[in-house]
Formats: sequence, structure tokens, C-alpha cells
Amino acid sequence: MMDWKTAFRSFYYETADLPEDIKLNPVSTALLVIDIQNTYIVPDENSAEAIRWQPFYDRMNNTVIPNNAKLLEWARAAKIEVIFARIACQTEDGRDRSLSQKKPGFNYLLLPKDREDSQVVPELSPQGDEIVVTKTTDSALTGTNLRLLLHNIGITDVIVSGIFTDQCVSSTVRSLADESFGVVVVHDACAAATMDLHERELEIINMIYCHVVGMNDLQDIVNKC
Repeated sequence: MMDWKTAFRSFYYETADLPEDIKLNPVSTALLVIDIQNTYIVPDENSAEAIRWQPFYDRMNNTVIPNNAKLLEWARAAKIEVIFARIACQTEDGRDRSLSQKKPGFNYLLLPKDREDSQVVPELSPQGDEIVVTKTTDSALTGTNLRLLLHNIGITDVIVSGIFTDQCVSSTVRSLADESFGVVVVHDACAAATMDLHERELEIINMIYCHVVGMNDLQDIVNKC
């Protein structure tokens, strides 16, 4: 089994000492699930592009969505605050989007807030009064009132999961770290377009902006606190 204390190390931390044990208090910890929305799991079956993306869809359906369902069940049972972030614009034509979402190419995103493809996937539907923030940016912190919400609730540590590891997840993690939140990223509850991009980004952000752990590590960490 991969040891989170030695895994996903970049050049900067190849020779660094082992990090201290992570301490998470459920009362001051939130789980933030990022951008696991319908638009990313419904490929055009007849498209060559869908074939190119098939490994991503496989990881989403077989690993990321099931693991996030487990994460949500665990967090709710532990009384950890559950928060969702999703990409959604307020206007039908998307004029309120940030520049990065208006540029042509993969990152062009037009997801009006009430449209079905902009919603969180059914397997991970928010329950009760769980908070859902909408954003037209990569970072869920800079693009919403999430910073204020976390402070109002008394959150000091954030567990992060979702997609894409090298884009919205990474941007959010960096923003949270800059605001002095403790951040834990669950690597087997995240995905990028390819495993190479996913793993490379985890190496880049690990130990600088967050600690990267697996599902099994996370449960052990909280049980020790």
C-alpha cells in the first residue's frame, strides 16, 4: 500500500523529512467536492474525441464517483461539513463567465446554472442543507463566497476531492493554502484527463500546498484524532 508520507514527491521534496501526522478535528473540517457534474460523464458515443477520453470516463465511473460516494457517506457520519462546488454561470449566454471559460478549446464552458448538464451527478447529490457554491472560475475560493462561508462555519481544514486535478482542484487547493487553511487532497477521489497529468499535478502540489492521501489513509487519520 502506498504510504502518503513518501508518495507523490516532486524534486523539491525528494529528500525532505517525513511530514508530521495530520490532525483533523471533524468540528472544524469540511469536505469540498469539486465539479463532479453531468457534463463530464456523458460523452458523445460516436465521437473520436470520446474514444480518446475513454480512460477518463472509466476512472470517473469506476473510481472517482464511487470513492466520492464513500467519502460523502463517511463525512456525513462523522459530522464533517459537506460542501460542493460546481461550474455554472448565472446567465444563459454565459456573459458572466471568467475569461478562462470564454476562450476557445477544452476549457470553453457554457453551463447555465439550471441546466441539467451543470448539475452534480445523481450519485453524489447534495443532501439537506449542504452548501453548493457555483463558480465561473477554476478556484472555488476566488470565484465564490466560499472563503466567507468557511470562516463563518469555523472551518480550519479542508478535504478536497473532484476534478480536474490539474485545473480546478489544483487552483482551489492553492487558494486555500494561501488563505492558511490546512488542505488534504484525496488522490483516489480525483481525476485529470490522463493519469500522467493527475499524478504529475499531485507531485507539484503535495507538501507545498496540501498533503496528498488516499481513501484508506484519510479514515485512519481521523480515527487517530
